[in-house]
Amino acid sequence: MEGENGATPGPGATPEGASGAASAPAAARRRRKGGKKRQEAVIAIPRGKPKSGRVWKDPGKKRFSHMIQDKALRTSWARKMKERQERKLVRDLARQLEEAKQREKEEKKRRREENLKRRLENEQKAEIVQVRAKKKQLRRVEKRDTLAMIQKTPVRRSKATE
Repeated sequence: MEGENGATPGPGATPEGASGAASAPAAARRRRKGGKKRQEAVIAIPRGKPKSGRVWKDPGKKRFSHMIQDKALRTSWARKMKERQERKLVRDLARQLEEAKQREKEEKKRRREENLKRRLENEQKAEIVQVRAKKKQLRRVEKRDTLAMIQKTPVRRSKATE
């Protein structure tokens, strides 16, 4: 059961044709338009026998995935807005990561400075300062100017020592 152009009819086709005798000639006229040119283009290239011997294989057919698809000239507005939103989210996330890294770096630097300052203060507190009267001992003792340090931190004296 073949149609007028040699193809098998579709699932909705009737045995008489498309949908009756009156519409069949009009449909046939529409189908014939430009049909000869396509047949000539296909027949134009003579092919030899394939090396594998599989004459039933069509060498021109390739997989759908190998087809090169060019990019559409215009993208839809919704798609464009969606892509813009995604780019914005990625930029925001990258900026947040950079800011977090910068804050961590500054916090680390501040803690390091505080630790160095505390260590220096502890060293100065631990120094033993003695008042000596003998000249010979004074030459051996390391001399430092501690007046500025004493003026910064006033000495707390309890009432018992006074």
